[in-house]
Parts: sequence; structure tokens; C-alpha cells
Amino acid sequence: MAFHNPADRTPKELFPGAIARTFWGEKLLLSYLYLAPGSFVPPHSHPHEQAGIVLAGELEFTIGGETRLVKTDEIFIIPGGVEHSVKVGDAPARVLDIFSPVREEYKWE
Repeated sequence: MAFHNPADRTPKELFPGAIARTFWGEKLLLSYLYLAPGSFVPPHSHPHEQAGIVLAGELEFTIGGETRLVKTDEIFIIPGGVEHSVKVGDAPARVLDIFSPVREEYKWE
């Protein structure tokens, strides 16, 4: 299917306060992510390359030991295998994450 509406996809809580709806093709996966105020994605890494854009809000993002405030319309790119974490401030945030190759564990209807 070529067209999708995130409202039609079943949400899944990846971490407390981090709700994702995922969409995938053959070589990449999109994760439309809602992050609740004050939520935290703990340090982790995975072999997949990850890129994303903050659609709304602000995130304190740590990638490979470097921490920055990432705001609406700003983009981040994380090489595979690099540890990263996210702390959300007092307002909710929305993020579009892109993974390549597809994260099989993120495929759900």
C-alpha cells in the first residue's frame, strides 16, 4: 500500500511515554513518534542507521556522547552502532524517525 494515515495504525509504546506508529518498505522503516512531556528514551544502540526530524517540540538528544537541544524542523543522523538517548522537556514532542535497514521488531500493523 502506498498511502498511510498514522491515525489508522496501531500505536505501540516503545518506552514509557514514547508511542510509535511504524510504516515500512523494502529497505527502510518510518516511525512516527509521540513523546510525552518528561519522557526519557534510555541510552541504547542498534545496528540500523537512524535519521529523523523533530516535527514539534524540543528534545535533549545525546548521540555518541554529544548532547544538544534539538528543536522543531531540526534533523539528526545516527550511524549504526552509536549509543544515543533522548530526554523530553515540559512539552510533548513529535518526531519522524527513519531506519535503514528495516527494523523487523518495529513491524506491526
